[in-house]
Amino acid sequence: MTHAERTTESALSTWLILLMATTTGLVVASNYYAQPLLHTISDQLGLSYARAGIIVTVAQASYALGLILLVPLGDLVERRRLIVTMMLFATAGLLVSATAGSLAALLVGTAITGAFSVVAQVLVPFAATLSPVAQRGKVVGTVMSGLLMGILLARTVAGALSSLGDWHTVYWVAAALMLLNTLALWRALPRYAQTTRMHYGQLIGSVFAQFARYPLHRQRSLLGCLIFAMFSVLWTSLAFLLSSEPWSYSDATIGLFGLAGAMGALSARHAGVLTDRGHGARLTVLGVVALLVSWVLLGLGGYSLIALVAGIVLLDLALQAVHITNMNMIFNLDEAARNRLNSGYMFLYFVGGALGSLGSAAAYQQAGWLGVCLLGGGLGVLAVGYGVWITRFSPRSQTPPGSETYAGSPVGDPPR
Repeated sequence: MTHAERTTESALSTWLILLMATTTGLVVASNYYAQPLLHTISDQLGLSYARAGIIVTVAQASYALGLILLVPLGDLVERRRLIVTMMLFATAGLLVSATAGSLAALLVGTAITGAFSVVAQVLVPFAATLSPVAQRGKVVGTVMSGLLMGILLARTVAGALSSLGDWHTVYWVAAALMLLNTLALWRALPRYAQTTRMHYGQLIGSVFAQFARYPLHRQRSLLGCLIFAMFSVLWTSLAFLLSSEPWSYSDATIGLFGLAGAMGALSARHAGVLTDRGHGARLTVLGVVALLVSWVLLGLGGYSLIALVAGIVLLDLALQAVHITNMNMIFNLDEAARNRLNSGYMFLYFVGGALGSLGSAAAYQQAGWLGVCLLGGGLGVLAVGYGVWITRFSPRSQTPPGSETYAGSPVGDPPR
């Protein structure tokens, strides 16, 4: 452990963990405010469902790009300065969206916010770096709970604010909250500079090199891509379903469905603790099976509100359990490359999200809610097959460095 790590680890208080969790939720939420409002935005701007869905796709695609181009800077630039700067740029993107009067302007603001809201993915490995090894799963689970709660509660907040004003109001309020949170981080975060001999170009190349270096990283990242694609398939088209017959709900009511999803996010800390205790493989299998089952319930959601809510809760709970398991395993691979490992994992994660949202909007346009559920269920079958394979028939994917075997070690390296 370096002197910097010893100094910052002692500064990780409960208050700071909660602030970091709140920040990850707030910045990631900025990419999801549009989802429950897609039908309203499409009506006001004269867009088809498929074109309105591009807003979500741009948010997730720009986020994926930011993961590759910006997050690796966490291994090169002093962390507090980097985090505060990225927060300010994300705030600027929200202001562009708040003043947007056309699809083009809204997409520009969405892209800026999406790219710089990857600051959440600088904060997550930073929290892991500051935490003691024995508590890392719990700390990461807490911070990641904030992230997923932000994604889910963004819909509830957006729906409520839209009802008080219009969809522009959502972005004005979000920009103000982002600025206040930035000031809190500037005062509370410790200074931390990662020492690396690589320049920026080498860091970017190293992000992709980690996939070849660590089988666990490659396998868990592909699984993350599949599960987040399912998440986006659901939440991109849910507003279209709920705003049409037989439901015909308002923006505020549609936003409340984010509360059902938020119940699943509350499992994050428990998933991290269980992974710390060596139950990652079991959580993975149970999680992907639950994701597939959730689509059966969601398929009934066109006729049963109870089935729809149950499916939302189950999907988000299962997603978070698998996601936290993935991240906790990956973070234990190499402390010096933690930002780059996180970048690679989350890049594929949000590529899956972007493809899922694009496919979901197209499926709803062509085949309604049934088409969406068939797409989600098909991804569920793939996730179950792949999840079982990496846990049952690919043992190298299961054990991080420091365990009895060395499955997480680089290919060809001896046990540490």
